[in-house]
Amino acid sequence: EIVMTQTPLSLSITPGEQASNSCRSSQSLLHSDGYTYLYWFLQKARFSGSGSGTDFTLKISRVEAEDVGVYYCMQDAQDPPTVLQP
Repeated sequence: EIVMTQTPLSLSITPGEQASNSCRSSQSLLHSDGYTYLYWFLQKARFSGSGSGTDFTLKISRVEAEDVGVYYCMQDAQDPPTVLQP
């Protein structure tokens, strides 16, 4: 089973600043079909995801108060799909 870890677990950001959250998997998420199966469970125009293999990052430009919440990354490259548990 692939283990997912995220850092930092808690992040305090001033509105207008950029936020960054990193996600690491214990195994590569590059599937044999050539696709990488890593998901972030909240998407907005100001949000962008990047990364490959085992290391991924979610960046939020111009953070707004409404962005407050709990963010998770999930892998679906290998069964069972796994997500970091709080």
